[in-house]
Amino acid sequence: MSNLSYLEKLLDGVEVEWKKLADVFQLKNGYTPSKSKKEFWENGTVPWFRMDDIRENGQILDGSLQKVSESAIKGGKLFSENSIIIATSATIGEHALIRVPFLANQRFTNLSLKPGYKDTFNSKFIFYYCFILADWCKKNTTMSSFASVDMDGFKKFPFPIPCPNNPEKSLAIQAEIVRILDAFTTMTAELTAELNMRKKQYNYYRDQLLSFEDGEVEWKALGDVCESITSGKNKDKSETGKFPVYGSTGVIGRTNIKAYEIEQILVARVGANAGRVNIASGEYDVSDNTLILKLKTKYNLKFLYYYLVNLNLNRFVKGAGQPLLTAGQLKTMVIPVPTPEEQSRIVSILDNFDSITNSINEGLPREIELRQKQYEYYRDLLLSFPKSDTTEVL
Repeated sequence: MSNLSYLEKLLDGVEVEWKKLADVFQLKNGYTPSKSKKEFWENGTVPWFRMDDIRENGQILDGSLQKVSESAIKGGKLFSENSIIIATSATIGEHALIRVPFLANQRFTNLSLKPGYKDTFNSKFIFYYCFILADWCKKNTTMSSFASVDMDGFKKFPFPIPCPNNPEKSLAIQAEIVRILDAFTTMTAELTAELNMRKKQYNYYRDQLLSFEDGEVEWKALGDVCESITSGKNKDKSETGKFPVYGSTGVIGRTNIKAYEIEQILVARVGANAGRVNIASGEYDVSDNTLILKLKTKYNLKFLYYYLVNLNLNRFVKGAGQPLLTAGQLKTMVIPVPTPEEQSRIVSILDNFDSITNSINEGLPREIELRQKQYEYYRDLLLSFPKSDTTEVL
């Protein structure tokens, strides 16, 4: 049986009752305890959720970055565990399922089930359906000093109860929907963890290979290793042309006049990308916002490239309004110069790692993207319950 026919069978003939959000949930705004009362913020044990806690939309959280003392609890009552917070102002639509009793910032609206509905819903079913609510929130905002959700419409947002006259079947359907969506999110999380692990592994070995102790190698000023360090001249790039024009982010345009036809290292010298390192080869020109490092023939260009990338030249940039890295700064930088054989060995290893990384970047991220799209497709399919002609659709 295909996944689609299975899903169709799961939802086939399912009766759905639609309720206004405010009929099912107690809707309460969060609040921020007084900053002037130190006792609220010292030795805290009560989770207080802020926007910073939701680092990506749609999370299940057991704790917060900030905690407050019990004396800060307004009215002596916490929001209940297994309830939802959703941002109804500022970062509209970001939401989370909170597994512990808690407090929340005033930018959040808390959704806690009313007593008559506590046995009607699976909390993770509510969490997944809130992705649909979040999309609605983003499309229904009002503007004053900052964006806010249309709260009158929010209270009327239609929320589904599958099989309202058969609570056992209703919960079984909700549990199966949760099981399917959990499987997709787990798969994506595992792929993301593997990608991060491989990147850390690559960075570790790169750092090890490019770290040298005093006395291990000769050290020279970069100006002595290069024949010249100069700025590009091109100010006349276009979308068409025979030759690429390199700038701070790589190829940024085209030209019909080539200026260079040798392999060289390029370093962005101005703007947000100042310090970024590229290699240019073939026939090309270079933008005037980029420095050109013409290396002396006895040095390994690829070794220098890897070393400068690992050095993170951006940290040497000066100026806040218009960040700048000058040729003079580069010339005085002292770099290691291993023997030619050692440079070649290091380049060979890093080229291999770079090849693996490119494979990772083409493989795992693409797989993660596909799994995310697949998850979103089935989420929309599973949560698209039929609406009657009398259902209020906002």
